[in-house]
Order: sequence, then structure tokens, then C-alpha cells
Amino acid sequence: MTRCAACGAAGLVAHLKVAGDAGPDGLIPTTDRFGTALADIVRCTSCGHRQTEPMPADAVLESAYADAASEDYVSEEAGQRETARRALTRIEAQLTPAPIPPHNGGPRHRTLLDLGCWVGFLLAEAGERGWEATGVEPSSFASAYARDRLGLDVRTGDLFATDLPLRHYDAIVMGDVIEHLPRPGDALDRMAELLRPGGIAWMALPDAGSAVARGLRSRWWSVIPTHVQFFTRGSLRTLLESRGWTVLEISSSPKAFSVRYYLERVGGYSPALARLLVRGARAARLADRMWAPDFHDRMAVIARAPETEPDSEDS
Repeated sequence: MTRCAACGAAGLVAHLKVAGDAGPDGLIPTTDRFGTALADIVRCTSCGHRQTEPMPADAVLESAYADAASEDYVSEEAGQRETARRALTRIEAQLTPAPIPPHNGGPRHRTLLDLGCWVGFLLAEAGERGWEATGVEPSSFASAYARDRLGLDVRTGDLFATDLPLRHYDAIVMGDVIEHLPRPGDALDRMAELLRPGGIAWMALPDAGSAVARGLRSRWWSVIPTHVQFFTRGSLRTLLESRGWTVLEISSSPKAFSVRYYLERVGGYSPALARLLVRGARAARLADRMWAPDFHDRMAVIARAPETEPDSEDS
């Protein structure tokens, strides 16, 4: 019996009928097709969470994400870095001061793990702010870019299979990741094992309970083949609290991209209109200007991990 990925309830009802197709480009991080998913979307009658039904097998997604490659975000580096700086500022505001190690008397670097870091722009920004930053990314293309072009410590793999030190990280970042995971609760449990006592997670993801999502329904721009979970603010809180996490903050989280990038996304509804808008933006010399419109349909959540019992070797 299929159960809700957020609260575990069995009361799932039909919600959205969508085109069940990955599209000609497979599972890539950006799209110009909206209303296309791997399966229809059902809604939990208990907590309001939405998810695809049936849920794709882990192996299907792992293979697709390993092969994923796209230059879209690379060309939008300035906006991606600005978005990363905003996220890091919120994370740093929620962290308690880092302890001073007794063996040398000096401050230690805060440690950050970015899960699904793509090409690593947030990691690069974190390093410039003094973080000791590590990334995990399943895409061979993106992880290689992060290592070879930016010189970052990025491991090719996923959260569950990658060998990572326990109770090591002050903060874990998952930007636009949890909505891709068939088992988000297991991911939270794994993250809790990796965080130091008092550590926090920052997650950004589409808000399926937003006015935009409710109004556009299957035509919402976050209904795409890569997404298998559709959290509302309430259903994500439910999932976190059921796993022992404490929610510290939920806020809107717009992304910074060029005006051209946003106008090109209109092509998911009307390619002709998108081309017209881009031409107009170029003529007005606005196409390359950075823009972060807030449609209030993308949320950022900061939560503190539950305390975990130390291993005997750590005690």
C-alpha cells in the first residue's frame, strides 16, 4: 500500500493528471516543458502532501541523475552565486558560535556539506566565507565541473552511498533536492547522523501549497519530470517534526537569474511569446540584468537536527 512520504498516512487521493513522460532530454535540472512528470500526482488527505503515484524506483532516478548534464546554470553563475550568498547569510544567522578546539586554542572552521551541489557555486561562496565545505553530487558532468573548474571537494555519488564522516558538519544544504527523493524521511535521518550536535539543515524547494501552485495546478512550472515530491509548508514541517527535527524558520526563497533566463522559461507555455519577450529585453538592454522575482512558490526551511546517540568510539 502506498503511503504519504510526509506523514505516513494511507489516505492518498487523485490530485493532478499529468503527462507521464521524462521528455526527450531525460531528467535534467531545467526544463521548458511544464505539466510533465513521471506519473500522476496524488494528495494526502491527512497532511496535504502531494507525490507521484507510482513512485519511480531508486535505481531509475539514480541512473538518470548520474547522466544529467546541462549548461543552463553554468551560464547563470552570477545569479547562482548571489542566491547562494543569501542562503549562507540565513544559515550563519541560525548557527551558534563555533567552539574553540582545546588542542590549539584557535577557532575551527565551520563545516558545511552541500547535498546535490550541482556545479558547486554555493560551495565556492562558502569557502570564500571561511567554511570548510564539501559537496556530494550524483551527476558526473556537474561534479567534474565543480572539481576541475572550481577546485572544490565534491564527491560523485548520493547521500546514502557516499562515505561521509558522522557528526562532522555544522550545516547541511539541500537546495532543490528533497523534492527529487523517493524516500525523503530516510534522507533526513541520514543527515541527522552527519550533523554535529546543534547542527542545522537548510533546504530550498518548491511550495506546492502556494497560491501560484494552486492556481496553475498541472501547468505550474515546478511540475516537471525531475520532481516526485510536492511539499507544502505544512507537509514539510510534518515530515521534519516526525523525524525529530525542530523547524527554526520557513520563508520565501526566490532565485536570482538573468532576465533572459526567466523570459526563456515562458517557452514552457508559449515558445513564440518567449522569443518575443527575449527580443524585447535585448532591445531594452535588460536581458543580462540580474532579477530575483518572488512568486512566493519556492520556500526555504531551516531546521535543527535531533540529537543522536554517540558511538562508543566517540564517547
